[in-house]
Amino acid sequence: MQSHSPRNPDKTLPPGSTIGILGGGQLARMMAVAATRLGLNTHIYSPDANCPAALVAEKIIVGPYNDLDRVLEFSQSCDVVTYEFENVPAMTAKAAASAVPLRPGARALNVSQDRLEEKSFLRAQLDLEVAGFEDITSIHDLRRAVKRLGLPSVLKTRRFGYDGKGQVILRSEADIDGAWEALSPAPCILEAFIAFDREVSIVAARGLNGEIAAYPLTENIHRNHILHTSAAPAQNDDGSAAKIAAKILDHLDYVGVMGVEFFQMKNGQLIVNEIAPRVHNSGHWTQNAGCTDQFEQHMRAVAGWPLGDARPRQGVVMTNLIGDDVADWKTLAAQAGTHVHLYGKSEVRAGRKMGHVNRTK
Repeated sequence: MQSHSPRNPDKTLPPGSTIGILGGGQLARMMAVAATRLGLNTHIYSPDANCPAALVAEKIIVGPYNDLDRVLEFSQSCDVVTYEFENVPAMTAKAAASAVPLRPGARALNVSQDRLEEKSFLRAQLDLEVAGFEDITSIHDLRRAVKRLGLPSVLKTRRFGYDGKGQVILRSEADIDGAWEALSPAPCILEAFIAFDREVSIVAARGLNGEIAAYPLTENIHRNHILHTSAAPAQNDDGSAAKIAAKILDHLDYVGVMGVEFFQMKNGQLIVNEIAPRVHNSGHWTQNAGCTDQFEQHMRAVAGWPLGDARPRQGVVMTNLIGDDVADWKTLAAQAGTHVHLYGKSEVRAGRKMGHVNRTK
């Protein structure tokens, strides 16, 4: 793979420009649809030729993420590259960034891919509240950490966990050995269990010029560790979450949309759970709120455009369609005030996100 200097690192991209997206899932699909409204083209890089984004993008390049020559070739066909998931391999991101601007930049990936790095960054560099945590590399580390953090606590793999995967709740010392056997030899982190009042999130964007636009606070409900509903605007939003998100975005010199998830305590205190350097499931409600939706906002940001209005004109409750839920599409489509968004996935599987519906209030 030959290295190149990225072209036009700070240039605003005019209509007709091409945005490359690493990943071809539903988030890439919705980003590509939003790009067409702005007159922007999208190229998708994905290992799967039949990915959800394939039918709505101008072009798809099929290849593994570790084929760096192919990633470079893909990037050279674009004016800027972004990504739809935070586990883009570091060398893949580096290959793309050698050809064209990568937005958000690689630092956001480095921080968010590793839970230990993420928690350390949030607490040590930004002085934000996070759950107590300990680095775990052995069963002995785990036993010592349980004594320090107490029970219940949550053992998580440092990398690649999502929707409840890669984590085990420890409720008693009898759970320690089984939890370690389930997740080792992967490097892990033990986190203190947070007795939160509710789970909330903020979706915010930062433009190329440092401009920030934050959507209102969203209240989230999970089922089986998978997001079930997101309701926005949430009640009792004092603006604190948006300020925290802005602090994170500025510190990372971030360009694009980011999701920040919080545990909120009964006294209103916000504890940062995790950050996601991409458009976020809890921001899908923006598609039918009467404002610039998060997907268009991300396309605007990575293209260097002014950010759109993030103030909703109406409240929305988003509900994920998981597995067989999607079979009710016809009934849902007949309901007044209900907006159906399907991802075009050919195979229905238990626990798989097949679409979502937005119900306007």
